[in-house]
Amino acid sequence: MKKIGTLNQGLSEVLAGMGHYDMLVIADAGLPIPPGVRRIDLALTTGVPGFVQTLAVILSELQVESAVIAGEMETCSPALRERIGGLLTGIPVDTVSHEELKKLTRQAVAVVRTGEFTPYANIILKSGVVF
Repeated sequence: MKKIGTLNQGLSEVLAGMGHYDMLVIADAGLPIPPGVRRIDLALTTGVPGFVQTLAVILSELQVESAVIAGEMETCSPALRERIGGLLTGIPVDTVSHEELKKLTRQAVAVVRTGEFTPYANIILKSGVVF
């Protein structure tokens, strides 16, 4: 049995296989997941697991070079934006429209679906390198 880190088999596999510039999406419960993009569905019920909790776990394992969020998060869910800002210290964050973010998800290695019900609780993490 794995002792530390991400215990979800699918998520652990995706994180271990990511290379430079690969994109991973962490999504709320309602974000549409494009056909052909791997779905890692963690959602159990409303709020479980939460977006911030899931982001924190993934950030502990994945080298992130930059991130992308929807600009709508800043106006519709400012408390969430502030919380993730604390987790993304030193990581550049670009903002795009929610529609553009949904288009970008087509290029992702995978979408991790959480049980989050906060509007616009979605982020694209672009993998960096550790050297």
